[in-house]
Amino acid sequence: MRLSLGEKVLYVVNYSLLLLAGLSCLIPLLHLVALSLSEYDAVASGFVGIWPVGVNLDAYRSLMDGTPIVKCFQNSVVITGFGVLFSMVFTILAAYPLSKPYFYSRKFFTLAIVFTMLFGIQVIPAFLVNRALEIVNTYWSLWLPGLISAYNLLVLKSFFEQLPEEMSEAAQMDGCNEWRLLWQIVLPLSMPVLATLMLFYGVGYWNAFQSVLININDSNKFNLAVLVQNMIANQSLLQSMNNLQPQDIQELLTPQSIRSAGIIVMIVPLLVVYPFLQKYFVKGVLIGAVKG
Repeated sequence: MRLSLGEKVLYVVNYSLLLLAGLSCLIPLLHLVALSLSEYDAVASGFVGIWPVGVNLDAYRSLMDGTPIVKCFQNSVVITGFGVLFSMVFTILAAYPLSKPYFYSRKFFTLAIVFTMLFGIQVIPAFLVNRALEIVNTYWSLWLPGLISAYNLLVLKSFFEQLPEEMSEAAQMDGCNEWRLLWQIVLPLSMPVLATLMLFYGVGYWNAFQSVLININDSNKFNLAVLVQNMIANQSLLQSMNNLQPQDIQELLTPQSIRSAGIIVMIVPLLVVYPFLQKYFVKGVLIGAVKG
């Protein structure tokens, strides 16, 4: 099939715009990697672009030895892992019955969920609720307020509605109850949309900053997002965390190098996980959002 001149121009323009969009996202990341790996003189003089000038791992050594980044990384893994688990379980348990036409007051509950999308969770009311529940300074204060995303719930509900009803009826005629139907038939068929929602929830929990800063008082429970933000905002804190005098920092590395290394450590896990879920990403969102 031969393309017309107009179609060729359209493809060239589209690919050019996509290339520019991709470079706009990739270049800042490469610059951070270069800053974290370059030698002190190059970073201090501002000559570092997207390629490292020399190879210097002192920023990563100082970050690992002088900061609680390992502990914060473990906290981030705990927050994200259990948060995704809890959110996915309750999102599935809420979306499945709402997808059934015989569920009583189905339209009312769906409209009530849609109504909550008009108003986000406000900081002060959420903190007061957490304090009343006595879960402040625990990770439950991060998991419970955002346990279910209304958008994710509606996407999963729409996907469940598109599954053939005849399949459920045939399984029930063979003696399959609702729990077994959900676990052995519905969920295996829903892997694309489930993987997509896991990615949505995982990114949200991994990047949680404001909720951690407000609800968690113990610094030993901070996650990577709070640690990196503190490093970026407060250079004196950066110096004290590394147990170095200002002149020692100037001799070994620059604050920009340590900050860049901290940001890289924070975003690398997401970059590692995303390629494995990428094939489900677009497919899962489109399949789950065709109806709604």
